[in-house]
Amino acid sequence: MKIIAFAGSNSQQSINKHLASYAANQFENAEVEVLDLNDFAMPVFSVDLEKEIGQHEIAKSFLKKIESADILVVSLAENNGNYSAAFKNVFDWSSRVVKDVFQQKPMLLMATSPGARGGASVLEIAKTAFPRYGAQVKGLFSLPSFNSNFDLEKNEISNPEFDHELKTIVKNSFN
Repeated sequence: MKIIAFAGSNSQQSINKHLASYAANQFENAEVEVLDLNDFAMPVFSVDLEKEIGQHEIAKSFLKKIESADILVVSLAENNGNYSAAFKNVFDWSSRVVKDVFQQKPMLLMATSPGARGGASVLEIAKTAFPRYGAQVKGLFSLPSFNSNFDLEKNEISNPEFDHELKTIVKNSFN
């Protein structure tokens, strides 16, 4: 079983990348590949630019990574209550190549933030929107107050209740 995990963030210190990596490694007998959105940087999408250059090769590369997965683990950064510009741009370019960006793959959809809402706004938006783009959302998880509930040195959720909740979602939603 192959898991593709990524954060909807291009931050070098992405807390969502830490969460996505940790969650992906909770699946038993899985090969995990964690993507970095910085490897998929493209100019800001516009129909004028698309008309000029066509479908972006980097978007096609991103879609090939999605295609290679049995399960997707996605943790979204929340910027002003919505997707980060970096994620939205990769998504926009990719959706012009194939509408079903997520290619009917089962998905663990998550978010975290330093705040107490844990990316709840972006998670709600994605939960509604992603199925229209081929995501089979099997589990949802929000980790509030990342800095208080995640141990960066051990790269794991330090709050036992949240850790148990995530592990239960993985066990019950994907087996």
